[in-house]
Amino acid sequence: MKNKSIYPWVVVGLLWIVALLNYMDSQMLSTMQEAMKVDIVELNKAEAFGALMAIFLWIYGFMSPVAGIIADRVNRKWLVVGSLFVWSAVTFLMGYAHDFHELYWLRAIMGVSEALYIPSALSLIADWHEGKSRSLAVGVHMTGLYVGQAIGGFGATAAAAFSWQATFHWFGIIGIAYAFVLVLFLRDKKEHVKVERPEPSSKNGEKAGLFKGLSLLFSNIAFWVILLYFAAPSLPGWATKNWLPTLFAENLDIPMSQAGPMSTITIALSSFIGVILGGTLSDKWVQKNIRGRVYTGAIGLGMTIPALLLLGFGHSFVSVIGAGLLFGIGFGIFDANNMPILCQFVSAKHRATAYGIMNMTGVFAGAAVTEVLGKWTDGGSLGQGFAMLSIVVAVALVLQIYFLRPKTDNMVD
Repeated sequence: MKNKSIYPWVVVGLLWIVALLNYMDSQMLSTMQEAMKVDIVELNKAEAFGALMAIFLWIYGFMSPVAGIIADRVNRKWLVVGSLFVWSAVTFLMGYAHDFHELYWLRAIMGVSEALYIPSALSLIADWHEGKSRSLAVGVHMTGLYVGQAIGGFGATAAAAFSWQATFHWFGIIGIAYAFVLVLFLRDKKEHVKVERPEPSSKNGEKAGLFKGLSLLFSNIAFWVILLYFAAPSLPGWATKNWLPTLFAENLDIPMSQAGPMSTITIALSSFIGVILGGTLSDKWVQKNIRGRVYTGAIGLGMTIPALLLLGFGHSFVSVIGAGLLFGIGFGIFDANNMPILCQFVSAKHRATAYGIMNMTGVFAGAAVTEVLGKWTDGGSLGQGFAMLSIVVAVALVLQIYFLRPKTDNMVD
Protein backbone atom coordinates (compact mmCIF):
# COMPACT_ATOMS: atom_id res chain seq x y z
CA MET A 1 0.00 0.00 0.00
CA LYS A 2 2.88 2.30 0.84
CA ASN A 3 4.44 1.84 -2.58
CA LYS A 4 1.08 2.51 -4.20
CA SER A 5 0.85 5.87 -2.45
CA ILE A 6 4.42 6.85 -3.28
CA TYR A 7 4.70 5.71 -6.91
CA PRO A 8 2.38 8.39 -8.40
CA TRP A 9 4.89 10.96 -7.15
CA VAL A 10 7.77 8.85 -8.44
CA VAL A 11 6.14 9.20 -11.87
CA VAL A 12 6.06 12.99 -11.46
CA GLY A 13 9.71 13.01 -10.39
CA LEU A 14 10.79 10.85 -13.33
CA LEU A 15 8.85 12.97 -15.84
CA TRP A 16 10.01 16.23 -14.22
CA ILE A 17 13.54 15.46 -15.43
CA VAL A 18 12.21 14.66 -18.92
CA ALA A 19 10.36 18.00 -18.95
CA LEU A 20 13.59 19.72 -17.93
CA LEU A 21 15.50 18.04 -20.77
CA ASN A 22 12.67 18.87 -23.19
CA TYR A 23 12.86 22.64 -22.70
CA MET A 24 16.61 22.67 -22.13
CA ASP A 25 17.31 21.09 -25.53
CA SER A 26 14.85 23.46 -27.21
CA GLN A 27 16.16 26.60 -25.49
CA MET A 28 19.91 26.24 -25.78
CA LEU A 29 19.93 26.56 -29.57
CA SER A 30 18.70 30.15 -29.33
CA THR A 31 21.54 31.07 -26.95
CA MET A 32 24.32 29.35 -28.95
CA GLN A 33 23.65 31.03 -32.27
CA GLU A 34 26.61 33.41 -31.92
CA ALA A 35 29.05 30.54 -31.41
CA MET A 36 27.51 28.52 -34.25
CA LYS A 37 27.75 31.42 -36.71
CA VAL A 38 31.52 30.97 -36.87
CA ASP A 39 31.21 27.48 -38.34
CA ILE A 40 27.82 27.67 -40.08
CA VAL A 41 27.88 30.90 -42.06
CA GLU A 42 24.19 30.77 -43.06
CA LEU A 43 23.28 31.56 -39.45
CA ASN A 44 24.83 35.02 -39.78
CA LYS A 45 21.45 36.02 -41.20
CA ALA A 46 18.83 36.21 -38.47
CA GLU A 47 16.20 35.22 -41.06
CA ALA A 48 17.97 31.87 -41.50
CA PHE A 49 18.07 31.33 -37.75
CA GLY A 50 14.37 32.19 -37.56
CA ALA A 51 13.64 29.56 -40.22
CA LEU A 52 15.64 27.03 -38.20
CA MET A 53 13.53 27.69 -35.12
CA ALA A 54 10.30 27.86 -37.13
CA ILE A 55 10.59 24.45 -38.84
CA PHE A 56 10.62 22.87 -35.38
CA LEU A 57 7.44 24.75 -34.47
CA TRP A 58 5.59 23.98 -37.71
CA ILE A 59 6.28 20.24 -37.38
CA TYR A 60 5.54 20.33 -33.65
CA GLY A 61 2.24 22.07 -34.35
CA PHE A 62 1.11 19.65 -37.06
CA MET A 63 1.95 16.72 -34.79
CA SER A 64 0.12 18.05 -31.70
CA PRO A 65 -3.40 16.74 -32.51
CA VAL A 66 -1.94 13.48 -33.82
CA ALA A 67 0.15 13.06 -30.67
CA GLY A 68 -2.97 13.26 -28.49
CA ILE A 69 -4.65 10.48 -30.49
CA ILE A 70 -1.54 8.27 -30.35
CA ALA A 71 -1.16 8.77 -26.59
CA ASP A 72 -4.66 7.35 -26.06
CA ARG A 73 -3.90 4.23 -28.09
CA VAL A 74 -0.43 2.98 -27.12
CA ASN A 75 1.57 2.29 -23.97
CA ARG A 76 2.57 5.78 -22.83
CA LYS A 77 5.74 4.60 -21.09
CA TRP A 78 7.29 3.58 -24.40
CA LEU A 79 6.02 6.71 -26.10
CA VAL A 80 7.78 8.87 -23.49
CA VAL A 81 10.95 6.76 -23.66
CA GLY A 82 11.00 6.80 -27.46
CA SER A 83 10.32 10.52 -27.63
CA LEU A 84 13.15 11.34 -25.20
CA PHE A 85 15.59 8.97 -26.91
CA VAL A 86 14.95 10.39 -30.38
CA TRP A 87 15.15 14.08 -29.49
CA SER A 88 18.29 13.44 -27.39
CA ALA A 89 19.87 11.54 -30.29
CA VAL A 90 19.01 14.49 -32.54
CA THR A 91 20.62 16.88 -30.03
CA PHE A 92 23.76 14.69 -30.08
CA LEU A 93 23.84 14.66 -33.89
CA MET A 94 23.47 18.44 -34.08
CA GLY A 95 27.02 18.60 -32.75
CA TYR A 96 28.15 16.99 -36.02
CA ALA A 97 26.21 19.35 -38.32
CA HIS A 98 28.35 21.15 -40.89
CA ASP A 99 25.79 23.31 -42.69
CA PHE A 100 22.38 24.90 -42.36
CA HIS A 101 20.51 22.15 -44.22
CA GLU A 102 21.71 19.44 -41.83
CA LEU A 103 20.58 21.53 -38.85
CA TYR A 104 17.26 22.24 -40.57
CA TRP A 105 16.31 18.58 -41.01
CA LEU A 106 17.52 17.62 -37.55
CA ARG A 107 15.29 20.32 -36.06
CA ALA A 108 12.36 18.96 -38.09
CA ILE A 109 12.90 15.48 -36.63
CA MET A 110 13.12 17.01 -33.14
CA GLY A 111 9.73 18.66 -33.74
CA VAL A 112 8.13 15.25 -34.33
CA SER A 113 9.73 13.58 -31.31
CA GLU A 114 9.10 16.39 -28.81
CA ALA A 115 5.45 16.77 -29.87
CA LEU A 116 4.81 13.20 -28.73
CA TYR A 117 5.97 13.88 -25.17
CA ILE A 118 3.54 16.40 -23.61
CA PRO A 119 0.20 14.61 -24.25
CA SER A 120 1.71 11.30 -23.12
CA ALA A 121 3.22 12.77 -19.95
CA LEU A 122 0.18 14.80 -18.92
CA SER A 123 -2.27 11.94 -19.44
CA LEU A 124 0.08 9.60 -17.55
CA ILE A 125 0.28 12.00 -14.60
CA ALA A 126 -3.47 12.60 -14.66
CA ASP A 127 -4.14 8.84 -14.51
CA TRP A 128 -1.75 8.24 -11.63
CA HIS A 129 -3.07 11.26 -9.71
CA GLU A 130 -6.79 11.31 -9.08
CA GLY A 131 -8.69 13.80 -6.97
CA LYS A 132 -6.92 16.43 -4.90
CA SER A 133 -3.34 15.75 -6.02
CA ARG A 134 -3.91 16.01 -9.79
CA SER A 135 -3.54 19.79 -10.20
CA LEU A 136 -0.53 19.89 -7.89
CA ALA A 137 1.13 17.02 -9.77
CA VAL A 138 0.65 18.70 -13.15
CA GLY A 139 1.90 21.99 -11.69
CA VAL A 140 5.05 20.38 -10.29
CA HIS A 141 5.69 18.84 -13.71
CA MET A 142 5.40 22.31 -15.31
CA THR A 143 8.18 23.63 -13.09
CA GLY A 144 10.51 21.18 -14.83
CA LEU A 145 9.85 23.01 -18.09
CA TYR A 146 10.82 26.35 -16.54
CA VAL A 147 13.97 24.98 -14.90
CA GLY A 148 14.98 23.40 -18.21
CA GLN A 149 14.42 26.72 -19.96
CA ALA A 150 16.70 28.42 -17.42
CA ILE A 151 19.46 25.80 -17.77
CA GLY A 152 19.19 26.01 -21.56
CA GLY A 153 20.10 29.67 -21.23
CA PHE A 154 23.61 28.61 -20.25
CA GLY A 155 24.14 27.08 -23.69
CA ALA A 156 26.20 30.08 -24.78
CA THR A 157 28.27 29.91 -21.60
CA ALA A 158 28.98 26.20 -22.16
CA ALA A 159 29.78 26.86 -25.83
CA ALA A 160 32.25 29.59 -24.83
CA ALA A 161 33.92 27.33 -22.25
CA PHE A 162 34.11 24.25 -24.49
CA SER A 163 32.47 24.41 -27.95
CA TRP A 164 28.94 24.39 -29.31
CA GLN A 165 29.58 20.93 -30.76
CA ALA A 166 30.64 19.48 -27.39
CA THR A 167 27.65 21.14 -25.69
CA PHE A 168 25.21 19.42 -28.05
CA HIS A 169 27.05 16.12 -27.64
CA TRP A 170 26.96 16.07 -23.84
CA PHE A 171 23.37 17.24 -23.49
CA GLY A 172 22.37 14.58 -26.01
CA ILE A 173 24.26 11.85 -24.14
CA ILE A 174 22.55 12.83 -20.87
CA GLY A 175 19.10 12.48 -22.47
CA ILE A 176 19.93 9.14 -24.12
CA ALA A 177 21.23 7.75 -20.81
CA TYR A 178 18.13 8.95 -18.95
CA ALA A 179 15.87 7.19 -21.48
CA PHE A 180 17.30 3.89 -20.18
CA VAL A 181 16.57 4.98 -16.60
CA LEU A 182 12.93 5.42 -17.62
CA VAL A 183 12.90 1.93 -19.14
CA LEU A 184 13.75 0.56 -15.68
CA PHE A 185 11.55 2.69 -13.43
CA LEU A 186 8.65 4.25 -15.39
CA ARG A 187 5.48 2.25 -15.95
CA ASP A 188 2.05 2.94 -17.37
CA LYS A 189 -1.03 2.45 -15.23
CA LYS A 190 -2.64 -0.96 -15.63
CA GLU A 191 -6.08 0.60 -15.89
CA HIS A 192 -5.03 2.66 -18.91
CA VAL A 193 -7.42 1.77 -21.72
CA LYS A 194 -5.83 -0.71 -24.05
CA VAL A 195 -5.99 -0.18 -27.76
CA GLU A 196 -9.43 -1.24 -28.82
CA ARG A 197 -9.16 -2.63 -32.30
CA PRO A 198 -12.52 -1.75 -33.80
CA GLU A 199 -14.47 -4.23 -35.80
CA PRO A 200 -14.86 -3.29 -39.45
CA SER A 201 -18.51 -2.47 -38.81
CA SER A 202 -17.59 0.06 -36.13
CA LYS A 203 -15.13 2.13 -38.18
CA ASN A 204 -17.84 4.29 -39.67
CA GLY A 205 -19.19 4.88 -36.19
CA GLU A 206 -15.76 5.99 -34.95
CA LYS A 207 -15.39 8.38 -37.86
CA ALA A 208 -18.85 9.77 -37.21
CA GLY A 209 -17.95 10.27 -33.55
CA LEU A 210 -14.76 12.12 -34.47
CA PHE A 211 -16.55 14.44 -36.88
CA LYS A 212 -19.35 15.00 -34.37
CA GLY A 213 -16.81 16.03 -31.75
CA LEU A 214 -15.11 18.46 -34.13
CA SER A 215 -18.51 19.84 -35.14
CA LEU A 216 -19.45 20.46 -31.50
CA LEU A 217 -16.16 22.27 -30.88
CA PHE A 218 -16.20 24.51 -33.94
CA SER A 219 -19.88 25.40 -33.54
CA ASN A 220 -19.10 26.70 -30.06
CA ILE A 221 -18.33 30.45 -30.18
CA ALA A 222 -16.56 30.22 -26.84
CA PHE A 223 -14.10 27.68 -28.30
CA TRP A 224 -13.17 30.09 -31.11
CA VAL A 225 -12.54 32.79 -28.51
CA ILE A 226 -10.44 30.35 -26.48
CA LEU A 227 -8.41 29.57 -29.61
CA LEU A 228 -7.68 33.28 -30.07
CA TYR A 229 -7.10 33.66 -26.32
CA PHE A 230 -4.55 30.83 -26.51
CA ALA A 231 -2.92 31.83 -29.81
CA ALA A 232 -2.46 35.58 -29.18
CA PRO A 233 -0.22 35.22 -26.10
CA SER A 234 1.61 32.39 -27.89
CA LEU A 235 3.07 35.04 -30.20
CA PRO A 236 5.04 36.83 -27.46
CA GLY A 237 5.42 33.53 -25.59
CA TRP A 238 7.40 31.91 -28.40
CA ALA A 239 9.06 35.24 -29.25
CA THR A 240 10.59 35.35 -25.77
CA LYS A 241 11.71 31.70 -25.98
CA ASN A 242 13.47 32.18 -29.32
CA TRP A 243 14.45 35.85 -29.49
CA LEU A 244 14.66 37.26 -25.96
CA PRO A 245 18.38 36.40 -25.57
CA THR A 246 19.05 38.36 -28.78
CA LEU A 247 16.90 41.26 -27.56
CA PHE A 248 18.73 41.38 -24.22
CA ALA A 249 22.09 41.34 -26.01
CA GLU A 250 21.08 44.18 -28.35
CA ASN A 251 19.20 46.42 -25.90
CA LEU A 252 21.71 46.04 -23.07
CA ASP A 253 24.79 45.83 -25.33
CA ILE A 254 26.12 42.68 -23.65
CA PRO A 255 27.56 39.46 -25.13
CA MET A 256 25.26 36.50 -25.75
CA SER A 257 27.13 34.44 -23.13
CA GLN A 258 25.65 36.85 -20.55
CA ALA A 259 22.38 37.68 -22.30
CA GLY A 260 21.38 33.99 -22.68
CA PRO A 261 21.40 33.01 -18.99
CA MET A 262 20.12 36.44 -17.90
CA SER A 263 17.07 36.36 -20.17
CA THR A 264 16.09 32.71 -19.69
CA ILE A 265 16.51 32.77 -15.89
CA THR A 266 14.48 35.99 -15.71
CA ILE A 267 11.57 34.47 -17.65
CA ALA A 268 11.79 31.02 -16.06
CA LEU A 269 11.89 32.30 -12.46
CA SER A 270 9.09 34.82 -12.94
CA SER A 271 6.92 32.31 -14.87
CA PHE A 272 7.33 29.84 -12.02
CA ILE A 273 6.07 32.50 -9.60
CA GLY A 274 3.22 33.36 -11.98
CA VAL A 275 2.03 29.75 -12.24
CA ILE A 276 1.82 29.45 -8.46
CA LEU A 277 0.05 32.80 -8.08
CA GLY A 278 -2.32 32.17 -10.98
CA GLY A 279 -3.28 28.69 -9.87
CA THR A 280 -3.85 29.69 -6.26
CA LEU A 281 -5.83 32.83 -7.09
CA SER A 282 -7.94 31.09 -9.73
CA ASP A 283 -8.87 28.14 -7.50
CA LYS A 284 -10.04 30.49 -4.75
CA TRP A 285 -11.75 33.06 -6.99
CA VAL A 286 -13.80 30.51 -8.93
CA GLN A 287 -15.37 29.36 -5.64
CA LYS A 288 -16.92 32.81 -5.24
CA ASN A 289 -17.37 33.80 -8.90
CA ILE A 290 -17.69 31.32 -11.78
CA ARG A 291 -15.77 33.76 -14.01
CA GLY A 292 -12.86 33.78 -11.55
CA ARG A 293 -10.63 31.75 -13.84
CA VAL A 294 -11.38 34.03 -16.78
CA TYR A 295 -10.62 37.11 -14.70
CA THR A 296 -7.39 35.58 -13.38
CA GLY A 297 -6.24 34.80 -16.91
CA ALA A 298 -7.16 38.34 -17.94
CA ILE A 299 -4.98 39.77 -15.17
CA GLY A 300 -2.06 37.72 -16.47
CA LEU A 301 -2.58 38.87 -20.06
CA GLY A 302 -2.96 42.45 -18.90
CA MET A 303 0.45 42.30 -17.22
CA THR A 304 2.16 41.21 -20.44
CA ILE A 305 1.04 44.31 -22.39
CA PRO A 306 3.20 46.94 -20.61
CA ALA A 307 5.94 44.32 -20.29
CA LEU A 308 6.14 43.90 -24.10
CA LEU A 309 6.31 47.67 -24.58
CA LEU A 310 9.16 47.93 -22.08
CA LEU A 311 10.98 44.98 -23.62
CA GLY A 312 10.71 46.59 -27.02
CA PHE A 313 11.82 50.10 -26.14
CA GLY A 314 13.77 49.73 -22.88
CA HIS A 315 17.55 50.06 -22.96
CA SER A 316 18.46 50.21 -19.27
CA PHE A 317 19.14 47.20 -17.09
CA VAL A 318 16.25 48.03 -14.75
CA SER A 319 13.67 48.50 -17.51
CA VAL A 320 14.60 45.38 -19.51
CA ILE A 321 14.97 43.03 -16.52
CA GLY A 322 11.86 44.53 -14.88
CA ALA A 323 9.90 44.02 -18.10
CA GLY A 324 11.11 40.41 -18.31
CA LEU A 325 9.98 39.73 -14.74
CA LEU A 326 6.59 41.35 -15.35
CA PHE A 327 6.08 39.41 -18.56
CA GLY A 328 7.06 36.11 -16.95
CA ILE A 329 4.70 36.53 -13.98
CA GLY A 330 1.83 37.56 -16.26
CA PHE A 331 2.47 34.73 -18.70
CA GLY A 332 2.69 32.22 -15.85
CA ILE A 333 -0.69 33.37 -14.51
CA PHE A 334 -2.14 32.98 -18.02
CA ASP A 335 -0.46 29.58 -18.50
CA ALA A 336 -1.86 28.17 -15.26
CA ASN A 337 -5.44 28.84 -16.38
CA ASN A 338 -5.51 27.56 -19.98
CA MET A 339 -6.76 24.06 -19.27
CA PRO A 340 -9.06 25.05 -16.35
CA ILE A 341 -10.81 27.60 -18.60
CA LEU A 342 -11.13 25.04 -21.39
CA CYS A 343 -12.76 22.64 -18.90
CA GLN A 344 -15.46 25.24 -18.24
CA PHE A 345 -16.61 25.13 -21.87
CA VAL A 346 -15.65 21.66 -23.21
CA SER A 347 -16.64 18.29 -21.74
CA ALA A 348 -14.07 15.63 -20.81
CA LYS A 349 -15.06 13.59 -23.87
CA HIS A 350 -13.71 16.24 -26.25
CA ARG A 351 -10.98 17.95 -24.19
CA ALA A 352 -8.07 16.00 -25.67
CA THR A 353 -9.15 16.94 -29.18
CA ALA A 354 -9.72 20.53 -28.11
CA TYR A 355 -6.33 20.78 -26.41
CA GLY A 356 -4.60 19.33 -29.47
CA ILE A 357 -6.22 21.97 -31.70
CA MET A 358 -5.38 24.72 -29.18
CA ASN A 359 -1.77 23.61 -28.97
CA MET A 360 -1.49 23.42 -32.75
CA THR A 361 -2.91 26.95 -33.10
CA GLY A 362 -0.55 28.35 -30.48
CA VAL A 363 2.51 26.67 -31.96
CA PHE A 364 1.65 27.81 -35.50
CA ALA A 365 1.38 31.36 -34.16
CA GLY A 366 4.79 30.87 -32.57
CA ALA A 367 6.30 29.57 -35.81
CA ALA A 368 4.98 32.56 -37.74
CA VAL A 369 6.26 35.14 -35.25
CA THR A 370 9.65 33.41 -35.05
CA GLU A 371 10.17 33.77 -38.79
CA VAL A 372 8.88 37.36 -38.91
CA LEU A 373 11.07 38.47 -36.01
CA GLY A 374 14.06 36.92 -37.78
CA LYS A 375 13.50 39.29 -40.70
CA TRP A 376 12.91 42.22 -38.34
CA THR A 377 16.16 41.44 -36.52
CA ASP A 378 18.07 41.67 -39.80
CA GLY A 379 16.40 45.05 -40.32
CA GLY A 380 17.31 46.26 -36.82
CA SER A 381 13.66 46.32 -35.64
CA LEU A 382 13.48 43.43 -33.16
CA GLY A 383 12.48 45.71 -30.28
CA GLN A 384 9.71 47.31 -32.31
CA GLY A 385 8.42 43.84 -33.18
CA PHE A 386 8.16 42.90 -29.50
CA ALA A 387 6.30 46.13 -28.72
CA MET A 388 3.78 45.58 -31.54
CA LEU A 389 2.85 42.17 -30.14
CA SER A 390 1.17 44.00 -27.25
CA ILE A 391 -1.59 45.11 -29.65
CA VAL A 392 -2.52 41.50 -30.48
CA VAL A 393 -2.60 40.58 -26.80
CA ALA A 394 -4.82 43.59 -26.00
CA VAL A 395 -7.37 42.51 -28.63
CA ALA A 396 -7.45 38.96 -27.25
CA LEU A 397 -7.87 40.33 -23.73
CA VAL A 398 -10.95 42.37 -24.67
CA LEU A 399 -12.57 39.46 -26.52
CA GLN A 400 -11.85 37.09 -23.65
CA ILE A 401 -13.51 39.28 -21.03
CA TYR A 402 -16.53 40.00 -23.25
CA PHE A 403 -17.29 36.52 -24.65
CA LEU A 404 -16.09 33.96 -22.09
CA ARG A 405 -19.02 33.61 -19.68
CA PRO A 406 -18.90 30.09 -18.21
CA LYS A 407 -21.88 28.60 -16.36
CA THR A 408 -19.98 25.79 -14.67
CA ASP A 409 -16.43 24.97 -13.61
CA ASN A 410 -16.56 21.52 -15.18
CA MET A 411 -18.57 21.14 -18.37
CA VAL A 412 -20.31 17.82 -18.90
CA ASP A 413 -22.36 16.48 -21.81
